[in-house]
Amino acid sequence: MTILFTKTIDATLLSKELGSDISAECIEVIRTEPIKMAAFDLKNHSLIFTSVNGVRSFFKNQFKPNEDFTAKNYNKIYCVGEKTKRELRKYGFGTFKVLKNADTLSRFIIGNCQHEQFFHFCGNLAIDVLDKDLPLQNIRYKKITIYNTEEIHPSVPEKYHAAVFFSPSGVRSFAKLNSLEGMKIFSIGETTSNELRKHTTEEIFTSEENNLASIFGLIKKEL
Repeated sequence: MTILFTKTIDATLLSKELGSDISAECIEVIRTEPIKMAAFDLKNHSLIFTSVNGVRSFFKNQFKPNEDFTAKNYNKIYCVGEKTKRELRKYGFGTFKVLKNADTLSRFIIGNCQHEQFFHFCGNLAIDVLDKDLPLQNIRYKKITIYNTEEIHPSVPEKYHAAVFFSPSGVRSFAKLNSLEGMKIFSIGETTSNELRKHTTEEIFTSEENNLASIFGLIKKEL
């Protein structure tokens, strides 16, 4: 049985997690590139990160959040997913709140953060949940594109028993030239699954958490 991962994952990890009965191949379906910009004053804005690439590009541009909660210009940090949280920790910053996806974050902000103002550092293809929902609730929100995502659109002639997807842009990139029919389809979160439903009627198996451990557990259960 062969499974296709639509991102590069360490071969040793794949072998350890999947065992000898399942072989795995990896392809890249998207390419990301940081955008150079001059760091500006974050003032007392709360900061939103919805991806690891957003965090990396933010610090690559020498932005410096203020985590001193006693200061007037203190920056709260909100993020989506444990991977994003761990990436922030690599740079020495914690998070005020971690939510599993953009929809959940949007609901939390609307319900609890009406008086805050937000900068959202993200990619050019970031889903538009936050910039659609928050301004409608008169919440001051600004999306700042800090990296570009390019859909590569690879052609994959081989047939696989299953495929694993990690982002809506990755789904679009793969589905442009390849069929999703006749495979078991695994998704690393509901946002990615929503995009998959636009391209296939196959059953989609969605991991409970947005991380590799959760998706590996799901694969071992269903294959």
